Amino acid sequence: MNDISAVSYINDDDSSFEKDVRLAVAGDTDAFSRLYSLVYKDMYHIARYNLRNSHDASDAVSDAVADAFESIKNLRNEKAFRSWIMKILSAKIKKKQKEYLNDNTCEYEETVSESENFNYEYHDLKIALESLDEKSKMILSMSVINGYTSLEIAKICRINPATVRSRLMRIKKKLRLNLEESD
Repeated sequence: MNDISAVSYINDDDSSFEKDVRLAVAGDTDAFSRLYSLVYKDMYHIARYNLRNSHDASDAVSDAVADAFESIKNLRNEKAFRSWIMKILSAKIKKKQKEYLNDNTCEYEETVSESENFNYEYHDLKIALESLDEKSKMILSMSVINGYTSLEIAKICRINPATVRSRLMRIKKKLRLNLEESD
């Protein structure tokens, strides 16, 4: 299933999606696997962007999926699967970020090399993104990288959709100013 059909499978209230959620809630591992196949790329992209380390991102996704699998029987609304699993992932990301703060030996992967291919625009963007707080990075990654709507982000982050839109506007403005200053 390609990414576009996966999104429509979830967003169009497709009865087969809701059926898979009901089956997964009842303990069907194949149904859970089908649901996971729809969200794993988004989960990894969000974790990778926020943690800036592929191994930690994979660990966060794995932990979130394991927790989701164990607790899916408690999911009450079939339509809420995507936001529910993203909330679990968000908690795993926050936990890992706290570990970073407590562990001074943690090393982020370096994505900018000091070779002749050094890209100053990319470097400036990276510095601007690193200036954002963790909540802003999460909201930006959900919106820009994964294409979530403000309503979807609001459900995941448990904030008002209008707050999401205003934060996104402020985040983008801050990035623009940071990038203009670096020119």
